Parts: sequence; structure tokens; C-alpha cells
Amino acid sequence: MDFNLSRATQSCTDSEASGVERGSTANAALFEHPVVPVVLSGGGGTRLWPLSTEEVPKQFLPLTGPTSLFQEALSRVADRGSFREPIVVSSARHRDLCQAALSNTGDGTRVILEPFGRNTAAAIAMAAETARGLHGGDALLLVMPSDHVIEDVCAFHAAIVAGEAAAREGRLVTFGIVPASPETGYGYIRMGQPLSPESGARQALRFVEKPPLADAKAMVADGQYLWNAGIFLFRADAILAALETYAPAIAAAAVEAITAGGSDGCSVLPNEASLAACPSEPIDTAVMERSDQVAVVPMSPGWSDLGSWDALADLGSSGAKAGPVTLLDSSGCYVRSDGPEIAAYGVDNLIIVAAGNRILVMPRGRSQEIRSLLAAMPISHGPR
Repeated sequence: MDFNLSRATQSCTDSEASGVERGSTANAALFEHPVVPVVLSGGGGTRLWPLSTEEVPKQFLPLTGPTSLFQEALSRVADRGSFREPIVVSSARHRDLCQAALSNTGDGTRVILEPFGRNTAAAIAMAAETARGLHGGDALLLVMPSDHVIEDVCAFHAAIVAGEAAAREGRLVTFGIVPASPETGYGYIRMGQPLSPESGARQALRFVEKPPLADAKAMVADGQYLWNAGIFLFRADAILAALETYAPAIAAAAVEAITAGGSDGCSVLPNEASLAACPSEPIDTAVMERSDQVAVVPMSPGWSDLGSWDALADLGSSGAKAGPVTLLDSSGCYVRSDGPEIAAYGVDNLIIVAAGNRILVMPRGRSQEIRSLLAAMPISHGPR
């Protein structure tokens, strides 16, 4: 997997030599024309209950450091020599959370406030139409979720550089994570040959939804499958044209939601009636799994989607405990409290989380099942 990464790696090398923290790109611009970041922040975040709730979902929490995941996502695209002001797509109910997180980023960030969610295809279509109005149809969009962890930002930027040429030519570029283990909580992408001898992008041959363990093991052993990170790079006009071809009802309703909508400063207010008519579908099934113009760039940037307590526990930087926690004669546990003191003795492989007056106890390895637990609970999952 040889990539043409000279500009990105030179930027990383320069920043490290000058004492800038690893992960930033503070010198030469990565791209000839700045890329428009699109930050998707509409998720409800209940998979990390009880700490994350629908009112304050995980992207607005400082789960891995002093700043929130949302702010960390913005920091990866903060270099205005390489990236334009972001376009954020978020829930209207999180308007205040977005404004607080954006308070130090300066003016210019557009925030599309969804009155209700219509999944990622509609969110991306609205962002693409907004970008087209601001920067033209050839604006290159980097679409990324707001709640992912990326430990090596230089590697992330290098992957974007590797996919830039294909995206500017009209390809729909997605990014795949070189798998570290067989995971059943992620989708997979089978990659083919490079698009050209000098290209860092490869053919995307097949998308696989979250597989059973036996299939995940076989795909990892095959060596040609990547985890689907849900991160994309494409021109605004290219993704809108693809949506018009494969999901015309989504394209029409989402574009109309923007053109018939309003604004309040830098807040974009979609037309509710138009958005209500929009089908709800992920961008993967609406376009990416159907188009023959999809390419994939492999990368290893220390990525996690933090889609479960197990994923957070597996991060080396997170440690085995957080908050007022005492563990004795215990192993393999992840224990976290935002206030109540927790003491655990003689237990192994447990996840214990206390938030306000709510406590979660479950075995390691089963945190993907938390939605079944929440569905069985006769109480609200909202504010504590």
C-alpha cells in the first residue's frame, strides 16, 4: 500500500522539528485548494449510557482528554491554510452545545440544525448543497463523524492527501481502517487494485454490514478488507449527482430543505416540511454500496468510533478507571464515575459506570448489547 504522501509527511516532519505537538499540521498547506470539512454531529449517543444521553450525547463529552470529541474533531481541521471553515450538521436540540463548543473557533462555521434526524444521506446532501452555495460545486468535502478518536492526525491528513486526486476527478472516496482484530461491531470494505500506479486510492469492491465473528475472522485473515470508518472525501457536485441517481427522493427533499430553509447568523435552518418528506437512509446503502465510482483509501491513524464501552476501555490512554474509583484484587475492569465513589473488590472483566444517580454494570465484551438493556428499562434515559 504505497501512497504518494510527500506533502502530508513533510508537513508532519516540519511541525515535529519545530516543536509543534505531533498530530498537528501547522506549516505548508496540504492541498492546492482548501478542503471543506463536514462534521456530522446528529447522533443520540445512547451506546455510552449512562454518561452519554440524548440530551448530552457522547460527542459533547470529554471522554478521552480535557476537550470534547466534537472539539477534537474540529481541531483536526483547524489549519485554515488546508481547510475552510467547517459545516456542522447537528440536531436543533443541541444548538447550545454546538455554540459553546464553537465559541473559540472564530466566525464562519455554518451549523445546519436538523429539527429531526433523517440519517446520514440527508445530512450529507444538505451539507453538500450548503457547500455548493458557498464555494461552488467543485468544492471538495471531507465528511467525518464528530465522535471518533483519531490518535495520529498526521496519518489521517496523509490519507486525505492520498485520496485527493481521485476525489477531485469525481470519485466518491471513502476511508478504510486497516483492521487490528476481527470486530463484529464494524462494517467492512473489500479493496481492489490501485486506481493507477501512483494513486493512493483503490477500487472499493464490496461493502459488508456488521458480520458474525466467523466472517470477521475470515475477512481479517484475507488481508483485503478494511473497517468502514464512515469518513468520506468527494466533490459537492459529485455526491449530489450520485444521490440524484441512486436516491432521487433524498436528493430532492434534502436540497429543497436548504434552498427553502432559513438562517440565523451562521445557523442554517432547514425547511421542516421538505425535510419531513425526505426518506431516512444511511449514505452507505443510499449511494456508496451502489455506485461504481467509489474508491477507498486504507489508513491506520489510531482510529476508534467509541461505539461502545468496550471500545473506550480498549483505548490505551483511557486507563482502567476514571474518577473516584478504587479497585482491589480485580483485573480486566473498566470503572468510571462522575461523582459517586466506587469500590470494586475481587471482580474481573466488568464495566462499571456511574453518572449522576444511574449505574451501569455489565461484563466486558457485551457492551454492544446496551440498547437491549435500555429498551427493557422502564425509566427515561435522559437528564440525570
